[in-house]
Amino acid sequence: MTATDIDATETGITDTDTTMLQVSGVEVRFGDQPVLHDIDLRVKAGTTTAIVGPSGSGKTSLLRVIAGFLAPEHGEVRLHGADVTEVPAHRRSIGLVAQDGALFPHLDVAGNIAFGLPRGTPRRERRRRVAELLELVSLTGDHASRRPDQLSGGQRQRVALARALARQPEMILLDEPFSALDAGLRESTRQAIREILRITGTTTILVTHDQDEALSFADQVAVLKDGRLRQIGAPEEVYTRPCDVETAQFLGDAVLLPGQLTGQLPEPLSGQAGAVWDSSTPLGSVNVELVCPNLAIAHRTASGSTGQVMLRPEQITLSEEGVAGTVLSSQYFGHDTTALVQLEGVESPLRLRQLNAVPLTPGTQVHLAVQGAGVFYPAFTECHACSARPARVSIERRGATLMPSFL
Repeated sequence: MTATDIDATETGITDTDTTMLQVSGVEVRFGDQPVLHDIDLRVKAGTTTAIVGPSGSGKTSLLRVIAGFLAPEHGEVRLHGADVTEVPAHRRSIGLVAQDGALFPHLDVAGNIAFGLPRGTPRRERRRRVAELLELVSLTGDHASRRPDQLSGGQRQRVALARALARQPEMILLDEPFSALDAGLRESTRQAIREILRITGTTTILVTHDQDEALSFADQVAVLKDGRLRQIGAPEEVYTRPCDVETAQFLGDAVLLPGQLTGQLPEPLSGQAGAVWDSSTPLGSVNVELVCPNLAIAHRTASGSTGQVMLRPEQITLSEEGVAGTVLSSQYFGHDTTALVQLEGVESPLRLRQLNAVPLTPGTQVHLAVQGAGVFYPAFTECHACSARPARVSIERRGATLMPSFL
């Protein structure tokens, strides 16, 4: 029985509940090696989620659990509220686009796309559906009769996407689909595929190690490290308010300064992230947020608490007044310029990024100011309230499902 075979009234899912996928307490081990630890993830229908993390963090294993190619040792996977943890991959209404597209070299474009259609589809319907998908991925004309080796990398990925969409799945999984493309082609292909998925309204999960790709492609970003989900949120949230220093550094250039909270924390303290406090730093007084509200509550009288202040390079700007520094080096990239500036009494130089700016000459004296709020990470890192997890759900493992070489 698939998720689509179950009536919504039997699962308690209503029309107003837009959660399509719910992963709860999932754990995976390969022998004695833990791969995924207590993973919880919710994906709303019609949205795009990016799972981003360094190599070896467990991204592909999580994708295989969602697809049904890998059975978790603990936890469950639900689609539309129905438990599909033990439902095989071919009955989950989920399409997969692999890193290299996995096209059949002996079939032309039309044949590769047609392969994704359900068996027994009438010939006229097959032709109609293939033509429709070719139009969707902008590969009309003589593209239909070309073999994969006659296509560019971006075109091959669009064919792979069309094949995955042929069955009209409810969800598409993209496993590092752009990593083999050069920079310019990667960006244009990413934009094209994102637009195709927007048009079809297909719920999508993208696995990538590319932070820029995750932030620009998805509605929701899940940061995975060492088999644990460190943070889940909107792209702008995880970039501007990363949960810890490691996440901040992984998601982009991070300027870390020693800092100290100044003044009394405001009363009443709501306990919600987003409240701003003052801190003293080598760049002067900087507004900061405590991204964990529980830390704020626990230290409501923490005037003088020390820690680190995280800023993004684009928040540090040149100013007529401000803290003085010396330019060590500068790099011009056309759309922006980065520079390393040494402040007196600060061990490491600061990186700043200026849009449409000319390179700065090494040795130039400049003044720096800060725009917007930074993030304050207290010297302690443990937060029991945030680390509390729901009870794990155990399931019986009934054997592994092999992943086919196509899809």
